[in-house]
Amino acid sequence: MPEGDTLRRTAQRLHQALAGDPLERVDLRWGSLDGAALVGSRTLEVVSHGKRLLHRVEGGWTIHSHLRMEGQWRVEGLDSPQGRRALANPQTRAVLDGTRWRAVGLRLGELDLVRTRDEATLVGHLGPDVLGDPLDLDEVVHRLEGDPRPIAEALLDQRVVSGIGTFWASEILFVRRVHPWRPARDVGADELSQIISRVARLMQRAVVTGVQGSTGETRRGHESYVHARSGRPCRRCGDTIRVAMAGRAGQERTIFSCPTCQGGLAPTDDGRRQAPLGPRGRR
Repeated sequence: MPEGDTLRRTAQRLHQALAGDPLERVDLRWGSLDGAALVGSRTLEVVSHGKRLLHRVEGGWTIHSHLRMEGQWRVEGLDSPQGRRALANPQTRAVLDGTRWRAVGLRLGELDLVRTRDEATLVGHLGPDVLGDPLDLDEVVHRLEGDPRPIAEALLDQRVVSGIGTFWASEILFVRRVHPWRPARDVGADELSQIISRVARLMQRAVVTGVQGSTGETRRGHESYVHARSGRPCRRCGDTIRVAMAGRAGQERTIFSCPTCQGGLAPTDDGRRQAPLGPRGRR
């Protein structure tokens, strides 16, 4: 699932393409949604909150979308072959035309049209955005330090802090040498503050560079310490990276970690050999 840094870059790309332009087409292919009333209105801004996009249009309207696992927004030239093909693509869920560019929402997980004043009905339940400017660090730490769940599970809960997914949860807990299945309330306020501050900086860098990585390396396959590297040697100590699930039954998410650097196996990990991901594994 795309994480907060990817959504921030998507919002920036859509804003650059459409902000200030009147919308010449608003085609919302989702149930009974009808965007016809927005045609002729200017895009005011496109912003992200965690893993969600808010496209604000003059007249007090907001187009809200959530990519979930497979969704994406693409920007195409109005007269480009790709832009024309998007109109007939069965996976297209939204088409927004400005005067120069076409924004195409593909395989979206959620799509809504609401009054801007009512955005809270869609995003009000979310925790502070980890990429917020400013980040409400005290509020995030407050929410985490009373949470009895494993720290990995708490970080993935968008109601606690918005924007962190499995990549960043796995990576930041490795960087900080924190056991992913340690209860969040036992981690300590100082360490929780370090976790959130550091992941926010890493994600901000990813927004700028376009490279989702924690190692400082940009070579393909070298961007992460543990994520998607189960069965491979730890870059820090050489032990074997493990993968296990975090979260309630039916809502589990994969978390990668190093048992040596992070203080042991997951409660559900029987210690058996885990093969590297993919045909040859990932480096």
